[in-house]
Amino acid sequence: MNKTILVTGGAGFIGSHTCKLLKQNGYNPVAYDNLVYGHEESVKWGPLIIGDLFDRNKLLQVFKKYEPAAVIHFAAYAYVGESMVDPGKYYDNNVAGTVSLLETMREVNCKTIVFSSTCAAYGIPDSLPITEASTVSPINPYGRSKLMIEQMLADYEKAYGIKYVALRYFNAAGADLDGEIGEDHTPETHIIPLTIFAAQGKREALEIFGTDYPTEDGTAIRDYIHVSDLADAHIKSIEYLKAEQHSEIINLGTGKGNSVKELINTVSKVIGLEVPAIYKGRRPGDPPILVASADLAAEKLHWRPRIDILETIINSAWQWHKKLNN
Repeated sequence: MNKTILVTGGAGFIGSHTCKLLKQNGYNPVAYDNLVYGHEESVKWGPLIIGDLFDRNKLLQVFKKYEPAAVIHFAAYAYVGESMVDPGKYYDNNVAGTVSLLETMREVNCKTIVFSSTCAAYGIPDSLPITEASTVSPINPYGRSKLMIEQMLADYEKAYGIKYVALRYFNAAGADLDGEIGEDHTPETHIIPLTIFAAQGKREALEIFGTDYPTEDGTAIRDYIHVSDLADAHIKSIEYLKAEQHSEIINLGTGKGNSVKELINTVSKVIGLEVPAIYKGRRPGDPPILVASADLAAEKLHWRPRIDILETIINSAWQWHKKLNN
């Protein structure tokens, strides 16, 4: 089997962790990234081609030079709030950019793709835990753009035979346990680094949206999944597609939920600092609880999260941020 994998968005948070694990598993990752949000210094385990999905000529050159056996597709804009005020940016980049990628795959007869989807496809869940059979009803353009891509993948499979796994994952968190790479977004929107920044005094306070949810402590509950576990699922998805030749949509989560207050208390415990917080009202469209069922991932991919203790996830992020600041 050809062991070269093209990783779009390979210089990003999850993409770079996936490239590292691909290399450790005997693959040859080729990162393709326009570096709008990615970091060149995070690409350490294979070549980096700086390019845009809309540059069909460059994409074609990359496919012809490296002849990847499969594509892992991370390249997308992923800020929910921004998508609400600038939806065109999301439909253009995420949806039209993926069309460009798929059309290039058609041209070179590359027929395997693992797609980075999102739990935002579900919107406000009608039951818990969320399974792949739950209603999909995204409430923002970001989630809708990802769901559109899933629908496109199904059409491309029927028409052109491209097989896919779309991974709907929940709250990506943590950092490489070896400390080589981690989370460094601009702007940062993920709650764990924001909580760390507030504790360090880099932010005035952590904003907590909603304290009157129907949960034990009144704050929202989310399913936090370590980035290295996410990377592992993408590799297992490639191996599944090669073995089974059957497309799937699969949730990735731990099946455990932690509230915002639990997260804050755990950050304080890990780093030994109090977290100043400002309590605000709920944000429109924020569900009280988002927790995944990962049963299908266990069944189809033989995947289970290995780093599913919140304290361990937070400590990996803390070690990375300490290193980043030195």
